[in-house]
Amino acid sequence: MKKIFATKETGIFLLLIVLCVLGQVFNHQFLSPVNLSNLFNQVGMYGIFSIGMGLVIITGGIDLSVGSVMALQGVLLGMMLSDKHWPWFVAIPLSILLCVMLGLFNGFLITKVRLQPFIVTLCGLLFYRGVARFVTDDQTKGFGDAVGFEGIQNFLTGKIGFFSIDNGKILTKGFGVVPPGDTVGLSAPYTLPVSFLLLLVIAGMMWTLLHRSVYGRYLFAVGRNEDAARYSGINTRAVISSAYVLLGFLTAISGILFAFYTNSVQPSGHAQSYELYGVAAAVLGGCSLRGGEGSILGIIFGTILLIVLQNLVNLLGIPSSLNFAVMGAVILLGVLADGLLKNRKPRAVSVASEPTTPAPVSGASASS
Repeated sequence: MKKIFATKETGIFLLLIVLCVLGQVFNHQFLSPVNLSNLFNQVGMYGIFSIGMGLVIITGGIDLSVGSVMALQGVLLGMMLSDKHWPWFVAIPLSILLCVMLGLFNGFLITKVRLQPFIVTLCGLLFYRGVARFVTDDQTKGFGDAVGFEGIQNFLTGKIGFFSIDNGKILTKGFGVVPPGDTVGLSAPYTLPVSFLLLLVIAGMMWTLLHRSVYGRYLFAVGRNEDAARYSGINTRAVISSAYVLLGFLTAISGILFAFYTNSVQPSGHAQSYELYGVAAAVLGGCSLRGGEGSILGIIFGTILLIVLQNLVNLLGIPSSLNFAVMGAVILLGVLADGLLKNRKPRAVSVASEPTTPAPVSGASASS
């Protein structure tokens, strides 16, 4: 029982409860259906790629190009759907393939060329954003002229409810999808954004992969000590590259959700600095920037904590310009907490391993 309540995830969960209570006390709109729907939607969209970022951080790496990859994917998706009028079941898989290949390229440069992840992905941040701006002449790319993809867009940006809707009225209970913008869907009970449900499905699969498979053990081993993992027979290059590929795939899923949610992509500003949200969520969730530590549940809690903090900033009337200041402070606190825990563990081990001083010899024995 002591061990359960000492986990990082439990601490984050308790902090979330405290924040939610304080939020409701200071602003009664915090737990309103509209605000909760918005929170779940944001958690879903940010949480999916944050899981991928967490996997990379567990290996001891980092990816600063996530936001720029989303921008490039978004403008190309808009061009395929609006300009070329390609069917969505061709355009969407191609956009996902693009992100996966970019993740594989990052992994190649890091493992084969032996470049530092920070440098590789920083260059990607600049390059992919620049390409997105170049191919669109720095103009916003929307989906207004696209034909035949409204159904998939409404589904991905809508909400799942246990009822049927006709002319804006709830008629009978039963499984149904509430399109975005439907006023009933925003306030009706028993609804969850599709993005959040996708997050739950992906989190379940990634939890099994990370915590219940040999591959997950390899990820942790590489993050703790890459050389030792290599000497033990683990293909460290393949493990690290696969983490970046998974991040590319999850970035693509989030990128599609963000693009369809905004219904347009501004190449210079779309998804800007989103990689920092992923890093913050992972660090808050217990992932160590040194590598070798982290959990899927912790990353989800970290994402929720980050989104709740930003939501409280807005609801409490704090200037939105302080959003990045809040995020920076949160990342710093997470790193400081990780450092304190790291320093306490070796100290506890060293104290426990110190030999006990033998008791003084009695006077009779000493005289002999």
